[in-house]
Amino acid sequence: MYAVIATGGKQYRVQPGETIKVEKLEGATEKGAVTFDQVLMVADGTDVKVGAPTLPGVTVTGEVQIPVGRGEKLLIYKYRRRKGYRRKTGHRQLFTAVKITGIG
Repeated sequence: MYAVIATGGKQYRVQPGETIKVEKLEGATEKGAVTFDQVLMVADGTDVKVGAPTLPGVTVTGEVQIPVGRGEKLLIYKYRRRKGYRRKTGHRQLFTAVKITGIG
């Protein structure tokens, strides 16, 4: 059984027991429970339910593993040829690690 959820402007395919990294969730605490109510699709074998755009009454529950973490550093390099202009900066996106406990 798996589901497709939307959170943080992205879509994730999740199944119970899986750990995913989503955009930082405000109010997420250590070992706290979190629910995702924007479920776009649920599939159990050949039984597939697709929402328009979401499925009413279906939620995905999870348990917070890491409340706030930082991803890999992305390098941003700006350059203008023949002008002597160079800028190098970096960015690390904040994330929350969530272990999926149930789909229902």
